[in-house]
Amino acid sequence: MRILIKNGHIVDPDTKRDEVADLYIEENIIKKVGAKLKVKADKVIDAKDCYVMPGLIDLHVHLRDPGQEYKEDILTGARAAARGGFTTILAMPNTKPVMDCKTRVEYVHHKAEAQALIHVLQVGAITKGQKGEELADIREMVEAGIPALSEDGKSVMNGQLYREAMLLAKELNIPILAHCEDRNMVQNGCMNDDEKAVELGLKGISNAVEDTIAARDIILAKDTGARLHLCHCSTKSSVAMIRLAKQEGLPVTGEVCPHHFTLSTDDIVRDDPNFKMNPPLRSKEDVEALREGLKNDIMDVISTDHAPHSAEEKSGSMKDAPFGIVGLETSVALTYTELVEPGILTPMQMAEKMSCNPAKIIGLDKGSLAEGKVADVVIIDPKTEYTINPKEFLSKGRNTPFGGKKVKGKAVVTICDGKIVWEERK
Repeated sequence: MRILIKNGHIVDPDTKRDEVADLYIEENIIKKVGAKLKVKADKVIDAKDCYVMPGLIDLHVHLRDPGQEYKEDILTGARAAARGGFTTILAMPNTKPVMDCKTRVEYVHHKAEAQALIHVLQVGAITKGQKGEELADIREMVEAGIPALSEDGKSVMNGQLYREAMLLAKELNIPILAHCEDRNMVQNGCMNDDEKAVELGLKGISNAVEDTIAARDIILAKDTGARLHLCHCSTKSSVAMIRLAKQEGLPVTGEVCPHHFTLSTDDIVRDDPNFKMNPPLRSKEDVEALREGLKNDIMDVISTDHAPHSAEEKSGSMKDAPFGIVGLETSVALTYTELVEPGILTPMQMAEKMSCNPAKIIGLDKGSLAEGKVADVVIIDPKTEYTINPKEFLSKGRNTPFGGKKVKGKAVVTICDGKIVWEERK
């Protein structure tokens, strides 16, 4: 199919293009980019007053497949991602059973190839069963196409075993996506350890739970030379440590989720499980540090940590509910509303952190609108204003604290491999 996107504001960190121009796609390749292209097309999309960016890449998604498909599956998760502007997502390995061997990785990749509208890449677990006792079949999983290793949902608490995994990851040239949490310090906490937790009668999770493991992981990255990516950073100290690591020239990157740069613990007005995520919402001081870290390019990536649960699971008290919220269908709007429109990030930085940088971290030849590249493209209308309504989500998960929030900015067209996989109805 031949597609002409005309009059769009092209924002491409790879080519540094930041101007109104046309983009022409033939089959699955970006053939031409320039002003007022004279080409024949099967479909013409007028992107006037919209941003045209490389297809978004989410390094942190829970698809719950296999084992918990009642929460989400590859088909529904990919649909939600396409609607959110994503053309590539990374599935975390804490499924049932855990993604710790070649056969299970191949299951996801084959199912995604058959069902998904977009690219789904399965991340491999670091240890067998994520039990932290023995390394998983890492070499075989790399052969099966994993882009990264992660123990997401927990940390590998055995430092020597983790070091061995890092050495192997360096040898195989894949990054470690680190969930930083000292599980011995959690003590059944369910929100930030502060006065609000006391007020609500809930147990708290201190910043140190994240910070101690973040420090350990950075030290091990320095020791081994492994590429380390710190997931869902929530504290001001995590930002400070990543800044120091970068100053030292270490291969360390970090991500922030929209809920962590948008909400603080002060926004929790009652015992509501939709506000329960891991790591928890932190103080306003932490939120400000995360925003500054993104603004100053200390923090490299915006990821969702999309974590769907059933309505039943997310009812009752935060004490008993599982951690996690959905994010694939709200990420663009929250990023634009909270960061771009106020001038904290430029549109170019948004494209960097949601597409170009994620691609670089996992060594993926995407995140670019250069001529000759595969046509993964998103068109974002920054003027669209709407109210987030979880009932309209394509994800099976409705668990979000953002229901009823007024936002601005929406992915109106998503193109993956030269095919339109999402187009917002007029």
